[in-house]
Amino acid sequence: MKLEEYRYIVVEGPIGVGKTSLARRIADHLGSELLLEKPAENPFLEKFYSDIRRYALPTQLFFLFQRANQLQGRAQIDMFTKTTVGDFLLDKDPLFARLTLSDAEYDLYWKIYHHLQPKAALPDLVIYLQAPPATLIERVRRRGNPFEKNISEEYLWRLADSYTRFFHHYEDARLMIINSENLNFVDSQADFDLLLRQVEQMRGPREYFNRGI
Repeated sequence: MKLEEYRYIVVEGPIGVGKTSLARRIADHLGSELLLEKPAENPFLEKFYSDIRRYALPTQLFFLFQRANQLQGRAQIDMFTKTTVGDFLLDKDPLFARLTLSDAEYDLYWKIYHHLQPKAALPDLVIYLQAPPATLIERVRRRGNPFEKNISEEYLWRLADSYTRFFHHYEDARLMIINSENLNFVDSQADFDLLLRQVEQMRGPREYFNRGI
């Protein structure tokens, strides 16, 4: 299938991997609707990176309510609607929670998550971007977002590992796993064209692409 034949595409991956930039690039290419996370709206996020234990629960709950609200009413994505491109899966929300919350906090979070979880449409294609933790760290530092200035290297390492384990078991949609370390989908038309070809050439429910230097 060509990229334009998919109705709901999600680009995922850890902080700094470039998922939002690629989602925007795909949406521009397809003329589709964008559904993006809004981390800058979370009033707890900057404090979270400075003191994870203290601010983990309010940070996580804010994101959960935000993502659930964004997905409300999207249970039906059909052939008569525009393609939607997003940069988050609600299913991965517990990944962050398990990484940062105490057992008691996680039990509370889990009850709220199951109560709020909307009946959103499943994506029919997920593009999971990977990069070595050292690359993620360098990219986060380079882009200089104020709310990320205190993010620790240890947290990024643990997050990247959690994403790897999550997508190892993911089976809810066709999955294209891409090592993005040596690719620049936003600034390089050749790299973006390569992505389009890789998607079109998918033959199974899960494929992995890695281009060396």
